[in-house]
Amino acid sequence: MEAMPFPVHRPRRLRASESLRRLVRETSLAPENFILPLFVVEGEGVRKPISSMPGNAQMSIDGIVEKCAECKSLGVGGVILFGIPDHKDEEASQGRAADGIVPRAVRAIRQEVPGLLVVTDVCNCEYTSHGHCGKIVDGDVENDTTLGWLTEAAVAHARAGADIVAPSDMMDGRVRAIRQGLDAAGYSKLPILSYAAKYASSFYGPFREAAESAPQFGDRRSYQMDPANAREAMREIALDLEEGADMIMVKPAGPYLDIIKEASQRWDVPLAAYQVSGEFSMIKAAAQNGWIDENRAMLESLISIRRAGAGTILTYYACDAARALAS
Repeated sequence: MEAMPFPVHRPRRLRASESLRRLVRETSLAPENFILPLFVVEGEGVRKPISSMPGNAQMSIDGIVEKCAECKSLGVGGVILFGIPDHKDEEASQGRAADGIVPRAVRAIRQEVPGLLVVTDVCNCEYTSHGHCGKIVDGDVENDTTLGWLTEAAVAHARAGADIVAPSDMMDGRVRAIRQGLDAAGYSKLPILSYAAKYASSFYGPFREAAESAPQFGDRRSYQMDPANAREAMREIALDLEEGADMIMVKPAGPYLDIIKEASQRWDVPLAAYQVSGEFSMIKAAAQNGWIDENRAMLESLISIRRAGAGTILTYYACDAARALAS
């Protein structure tokens, strides 16, 4: 019997050592790819651990400044701020106040950690007494009134010195409204990072504790996207780009890698993805139970998001990943 021919193609040749694997690696991770979400509260010396997100905490501005200094020292690309005020009302008034918690935090970071990129989340859910993302009329969020609130918030953040504003509410037309408001206020150079495809996901669960933003009734499925829809995501992204978005985001990241991939192939614009609280907490919980290697799972999850096409990743692992990459 004639012997089988010796294999000509042996892909394992290029996997034989770590130096070879590094040489032919197709996708890379670097600290500047990451943005760390931070939760800022009133007071001084406050650090309130978030039980469902081990290692994360609500912090007062002084603590936020210290964390930002750590981010900068590690080379992390930036931070995104979520504010939790002492007072909430039906009008989300603290969300757009010039002296609100986020503008004050931005000013402090600007003064104490110059050069660090500061993104601000523009939404209302952390500021409303009912936990929804805008004005409630007949049991649902009234879209067009909410646009005014979002615009005022974005302008307040711009005046404080934010580098990027990031509307996350999923109201129709909010990018255009914010762009017009920023331009009219003299901030035509300020970029908008739009949460363009934000799904009504169960993976946001731990964030509700972190931001104290759980809806007091109903849910957010009338404005956040149905997880079953992909074509709709492409339409949402296209609309936001038409309205003036400079960058787009897909949220969550891990369960929606197909959406990230398709968006990256359709549009040649900066693309971000948010590795959300539930994704982070699942890895943490499995690691704490000894079921997985946390560092390897962390980096594997992040590289998959980059491989799908995201240039920027919002992740609670930003600092940990930066340290792992440096080791």
